[in-house]
Amino acid sequence: MNRLRTIILENRAGQQRGIPSWCTAHPETLQSIFRSYAASDEAILIEATCNQVNQFGGYTGMNPAQFRAFVEKLAAGCGIDASRLILGGDHLGPNPWKSQSAQVAMEHARVMVAAFVEAGFSKLHLDCSMACADDRSLSEAEMAQRAAQLCAVAEASGRPGLAYVIGTEVPVPGGETQTPGTLAVTRPQDMRATWELHKTAFGGLGLQAAEGRIIAMVVQPGVDFGNARIHVFDRARAGALGASIADIGGIAFEAHSTDFQPASALAGLVATHCAILKVGPELTFAYRAAIFAMAAIEAWLEVDQRSDMLRLLDQAMADNPGHWQAYVAPGKDRDTLRLFGLSDRVRYYWPVPAVQTAAELLCANIDRCNVPPGLLWQYAGAVPEGNLPLSTRIIDAKIQAVIARYRVACCGQA
Repeated sequence: MNRLRTIILENRAGQQRGIPSWCTAHPETLQSIFRSYAASDEAILIEATCNQVNQFGGYTGMNPAQFRAFVEKLAAGCGIDASRLILGGDHLGPNPWKSQSAQVAMEHARVMVAAFVEAGFSKLHLDCSMACADDRSLSEAEMAQRAAQLCAVAEASGRPGLAYVIGTEVPVPGGETQTPGTLAVTRPQDMRATWELHKTAFGGLGLQAAEGRIIAMVVQPGVDFGNARIHVFDRARAGALGASIADIGGIAFEAHSTDFQPASALAGLVATHCAILKVGPELTFAYRAAIFAMAAIEAWLEVDQRSDMLRLLDQAMADNPGHWQAYVAPGKDRDTLRLFGLSDRVRYYWPVPAVQTAAELLCANIDRCNVPPGLLWQYAGAVPEGNLPLSTRIIDAKIQAVIARYRVACCGQA
């Protein structure tokens, strides 16, 4: 955590310094991330949302301790020592249980925060912005008070090295349910009000020491994306917000939904004191692109058994529409956006046994065949040479192109 705090302080001092927050639980994607860091000694921030991972398993089926073991095993397999990993919990609060009463949802949230801390997660985003079933209204002061209650749980553990992120001017975990319209950049006065409300709430519970462990605030600098639209960062619009960080000592901003931003926009976000850049769906979107490219290549190859990858994936999504239906608007483009939408609802279907088996067979077919370079270029583009299997290099080429943009924006080198 000292390395993370150093990045925050360097960013505040005007250096082009930041850190990407890789928010994914997909094993092949995580392995690609780790391989990209193998030649450096940089810290690697991996985050899990409250919906992905919690005491009941979340949609990954993993509790925090299991997720940590899962991540560390993948990292070790790629030559990354666990000491380089910073594990974060994102949107920790009542969101997974918001359909229940506030009392029940907050009790679940307390147990979840305790589980994250006990498992060794050190960066905790406390987010109680969502109304529960019996909340007729929820003021910002109440949000801050609930966040402070969760902080008290973390502090009671006595674990050293904890760091907190507050604020939540972003979509709820899982992404937008529709393409966002005009975005309002967080106003400096609203940012200051959020800070003061949290400071008051922390102080009311005797958490003044924890207040000093707040490292970042989530703000809306003007970035977001839907299935078919990207709001590209405009540094001029966020100028006042960036300058306002000087009003609060020791913290930087955290930007969510930075996926699909061009390299210049990511660099601009870091320069505007967004020292932590969250990215998730774009990573698995790149993995999907690699799988689709290999499926197109496979169609031209002589193989004993075809994977039938795309049909099986489409069938899995049709059989269980719960992960995409609310996120893809009805209309003539629905089938296309279900598969190719930027929110990447496909990511929820890779663990389906039939889909997983098909992906394994597809990769095996690619690796067994002598793929002509022209065919490879046509569908996968430039793929670096190396000792890894061709399928792995195709996947890495897609995912690491995303990773490189973030690492250059955050430290000037990939």
